Amino acid sequence: MIELDTASEPGVALITLKRAPVNAFTPEGLLQLQRTIEQLNDEPRVRAIVITGDGPKFFCAGADLNQFADGDRARAQLAAQRFGAAFETLQNARAVVIAAINGYAMGGGLECALSCDVRIAEEHAQLALPEPGVGLLPCGAGTQTLPWLVGEGWAKRIILTGERVDAKTALRINLVEEVVERGAAREAALAMARRVPTLSPQAVAFSKSLIHQARNGVPRGAALALERERFVDLFEGADQREGVNAFLEKRTPRWSTSQENSR
Repeated sequence: MIELDTASEPGVALITLKRAPVNAFTPEGLLQLQRTIEQLNDEPRVRAIVITGDGPKFFCAGADLNQFADGDRARAQLAAQRFGAAFETLQNARAVVIAAINGYAMGGGLECALSCDVRIAEEHAQLALPEPGVGLLPCGAGTQTLPWLVGEGWAKRIILTGERVDAKTALRINLVEEVVERGAAREAALAMARRVPTLSPQAVAFSKSLIHQARNGVPRGAALALERERFVDLFEGADQREGVNAFLEKRTPRWSTSQENSR
C-alpha cells in the first residue's frame, strides 16, 4: 500500500499510495502510513515528505468500502481509529509534508491531503468528501480540518450536499495552494520540498508548531507569547548563529542536522 523512497532526493522522502486500482485505504494500509511517518520522524536527515498516488488518475479514492458492506460495528471502530491515528500523525509530522494530488482525492484520500501542510493538485483532479452518500461520514479529521481551510460554508457544501470540487475551484477556495498541468504534481511538490532543507530545521519545526496553534484553538495572546518564547529558544542552539553568520558572510548555511554535518 505504501511505497517509500528516501534515496532519490537528499533530505526528501517520497511516499506513494499504491493499491490498484484506486489506491484505496485499508486498516492495514493506514497503519503502515502511520508507522512510515513515525519512522521518518526519527530520521533527522528527512526534512520534507511528498505524498502522491500511483498512476495517472487517482491520488486516493478513500476507504475500501468492501470492509463496511456487512455493517460490522467492530470493523468500523477499527477503521475509524486507524484513520484518525494515521492522519493525526501525518498532521503532526516533524517534516514539512506536501501532497501531490495527481487525480481523484475522494473521502479518506482528500482527508489524507488535508492532513498535509501544502497541497498541489493537477488540473484534472477532483476532490470530495462523499461519505454521507453511502451512509458514512468523514472520520479522518475531515469535518474539523476542512472548515479551517475553506470556511464553514464551503465545508458544508462539500460534506452536506456531496459537492465535488475541481482543481480550479479548489484553488479559488484555498483547498489547494497550487494547480499544475496533468502529470506535473509530483515534480512540483519535489521542487517545493527541495527548498525545505535549505532552512533551519529548528526554525521550521518551531514555526510549524506555532502555525498550528491557531488551528488548535489556542488564544491569540497565549500563541503570541509562545511565538516570542520560541524565537528566544532558537538562540540556545548553533543554527541561529550559523544562519545569521552565513548570511553576513554570503555563504550557504551548514545546519546542525544537515547531511553535510551528519556524515
